[in-house]
Amino acid sequence: MMARVSHLTAFLVLLAAAIIPQPCAAQGQARRLILKDGSYQLATKWETKGDRIRYFSAERYEWEDVPNELVDWVATNQYEKDRVAGKTSPAAVALDKELEAERRQEELKSPHVAAGLRLPSEGGVYALDTYLGRPQLLPLNQSAGAINRNTAHNALRAAVNPVSGARHTIEVPGTSAKVQVHAALPAIYINLDSPTGPDDDAPPSTSAQLPWDRFRIVRAQVKGDKRIVGATKIAVYGKVSQEQDSVPASAEQLSEGWIKLTPKSPLEPGEYAIAEMLGKQGMNSYVWEFGVHADAPANLAAINPENSDKPSQPVELQKQEQPGPH
Repeated sequence: MMARVSHLTAFLVLLAAAIIPQPCAAQGQARRLILKDGSYQLATKWETKGDRIRYFSAERYEWEDVPNELVDWVATNQYEKDRVAGKTSPAAVALDKELEAERRQEELKSPHVAAGLRLPSEGGVYALDTYLGRPQLLPLNQSAGAINRNTAHNALRAAVNPVSGARHTIEVPGTSAKVQVHAALPAIYINLDSPTGPDDDAPPSTSAQLPWDRFRIVRAQVKGDKRIVGATKIAVYGKVSQEQDSVPASAEQLSEGWIKLTPKSPLEPGEYAIAEMLGKQGMNSYVWEFGVHADAPANLAAINPENSDKPSQPVELQKQEQPGPH
């Protein structure tokens, strides 16, 4: 009987190893999609879709895209040719050294949030989590449209403008977010300060024209197969009001355009979202969703610390207390 159990255990271990993605293996099979600015994306494959190149990231295990005009196809094809031939050309060695130096310079600009863990230079929205005693950064995607790492600053925006006197709820499909935070006091880091893209369904205001402390942590109410994160109402005399279950939090401005949002007390298990307030336009109907559950499984897209030197503390420029529920 014991022998049979041992064989079953070994089989399950082998099966798990075959099913669970192996980052190291993916990195080894990765190809380089080199861009004209000298940077590159590690990808297992790519394809042309109109005027954009769609590629599967070997680092984040998801499809992303970049404009075709930004790709240096001469450098990409030469690097791929050398890789297939099993040789490293002097040009490739020089490129690696140059890209590594540039990457280190960019990383030095981003604030440290934990030992060996810096915020990505391309911006975005991230939650600082702790899993199995180790800090991790979790990228939060906007509902109804994930923002890839190349265009993290370009947030989707659409204000909800119901008819006069009507109340419109802002809903997120599904009963739980894909990203589940384990820590009860996660810090949220936000960097979106650039104009919206031409294809965004957005009000005329840009990020630079909006208040830096416009973000809120809101509790989502699960109702059926969806989550309600807020509501917008316009009175008959034109006044716009927002309704959301805001969590009391403090907001800080850090270096390099980053904003840190921290709840004042531990978050109860449940579903949450980061909401952006667009002033007179109302609440942004696109939110960054996440859940809080201490016993949730690991997040595959987590960014783990590197074995680097001790971090410096983020530079705090301004601090403002945010209102509680209203």
